[in-house]
Amino acid sequence: MDRMYEDIKKGEKGAWISIAAYLCLAALKLSIGHWTNSEALSADGLNNSTDIVASLAVLIGLRISRKPPDRDHRYGHFRAETVSALVASFIMFAVGLQVLYQAATSFGTPHATSQGSVAAWTALFSAAAIYMVYRYNARLARQINSQAMMAAAQDNRSDALVSLGAFIGIFAAQCGLPWLDPLTALIVGVIICRTAWGIFRDATHALTDGFDDQELQVMKKTIREVPGVKKIIDIKARIHGNNKLVDVTIGVNGMLNVSESHEITEQVEKQMYDHHRITHVHIHIEPFETS
Repeated sequence: MDRMYEDIKKGEKGAWISIAAYLCLAALKLSIGHWTNSEALSADGLNNSTDIVASLAVLIGLRISRKPPDRDHRYGHFRAETVSALVASFIMFAVGLQVLYQAATSFGTPHATSQGSVAAWTALFSAAAIYMVYRYNARLARQINSQAMMAAAQDNRSDALVSLGAFIGIFAAQCGLPWLDPLTALIVGVIICRTAWGIFRDATHALTDGFDDQELQVMKKTIREVPGVKKIIDIKARIHGNNKLVDVTIGVNGMLNVSESHEITEQVEKQMYDHHRITHVHIHIEPFETS
């Protein structure tokens, strides 16, 4: 259990890095976007401004999930990070719609940027910077098995692609195609909404106790290979923050005593941890005899 809390604490570091990066990049893009009159760069900067709020939501969720169990939360507060990912998806979706609206209204009267090269290189620099943040957060999310941090990483990756698209659009506008700049802003909005939908789908799936059936089948195979397990009568699993809770009913030889049955459950728990890093497995034993 202590390791879980340490993992969550590591996730907070990634959230802080995202916040710092977005603060700097949003200020840079909005300033340069206003100066150069670039719709795409301004839309990208607005996206980063909202990403600050989304990253703060992730940070708050991680902080809450580190609270120890209490009388009302016997399993702890781990699901707070999943809730924070859900909140982040709402924020991202709202800004995506705003960017789409602004791009659509300015599409009929695109503006040529006065300093297009500055805006373009600013977007390219931002893409490289936030991509490095994505690589760090994605690796961290996999290490600590954090849904909230993976949502933050997906947001980082989306922002890197958005900034790269802004660079292409602004550069093309300088080649005599100014309508590509608001078109790129439109694509920016679509990417933001698509990323928000993916995070929303994963978070709601976890909060409604959804679980990947293929992963469950792999777990069944692991348990089935434990000596003494005659049959898997039932198995269920759910996501609880950065944890997976598994409930399984197994059939064993009805002639075994309590100590022998208990030894089988310990082997199941060990195999589940060794193969799937699952620390909480609730095992119910029933007598089973083959006919």
